[in-house]
Amino acid sequence: MSSALVIDDNRGVADTLVQMLGVLGFEAHAAYGSSPAMALLTSEVPNLILLDVNMPGVDGVEILAYLKREPRLMNVPVIVITSDEQPETRQRVFAQGAKDMLTKPASLAALQTSLNKLGLF
Repeated sequence: MSSALVIDDNRGVADTLVQMLGVLGFEAHAAYGSSPAMALLTSEVPNLILLDVNMPGVDGVEILAYLKREPRLMNVPVIVITSDEQPETRQRVFAQGAKDMLTKPASLAALQTSLNKLGLF
């Protein structure tokens, strides 16, 4: 079973995404913000990361930059899930290596489509 990490400071959103990933066959868990995510990523290498952009402290774009610099994590596909639909945000996340970007609230169908595009479902 593939593993997934959801990084979002909103517990409700994170828990919903974990449940959706479970329905799609992933063993998923959540990190509720940047600091818990960075702590988890020092020892874990998930098969997929769902990442919020707008979080207090270290934002999702900074986490993406870290993931793409870190040899253990640089090949983990990242799907950004955000309520920020600005073209600048889209450009920034794709420039940092995101594989796809979904708008909150993401539906199960949208997540499945994204995973299909990445060959993960």
